[in-house]
Amino acid sequence: MDEDALNLNIERWMLKANHNIKAAQSLLEYRPDLTDMICFHAQQCIEKCLKAYLVFSGKHIEKTHNLSYLIYLCTQNDQEFEQFYAFADELSPYAVTVRYTDDWREISYDEAFNATRKAEEVLKFVNHKLYRTRISG
Repeated sequence: MDEDALNLNIERWMLKANHNIKAAQSLLEYRPDLTDMICFHAQQCIEKCLKAYLVFSGKHIEKTHNLSYLIYLCTQNDQEFEQFYAFADELSPYAVTVRYTDDWREISYDEAFNATRKAEEVLKFVNHKLYRTRISG
């Protein structure tokens, strides 16, 4: 993939991640009762950020929602991603289980709020990694 195509792919992943975080933030503010959807968008934001970083690192992107696995792939290039293992297992299920009735459980506002804050943290971290490396590279 040439550099322009690579950069476009990274930008598209990050654009989608930004859409997901904005959706989570908007729902928190205007529809805080939709906690399952807030958590879904928070998880999706993190997933897309990690995939953007993997594209940036020249890694193959697998179709997975497993944040721990994606973090593992990122740590092969940058050990600083290890800090996100702490909440990866907590947030990965939001990609699928909160969308279906099979594994129904109530999600509190606090849980949705915390998931969104974690997504914001990952988004900021990955943006910094991508921007700093592009400028200094």
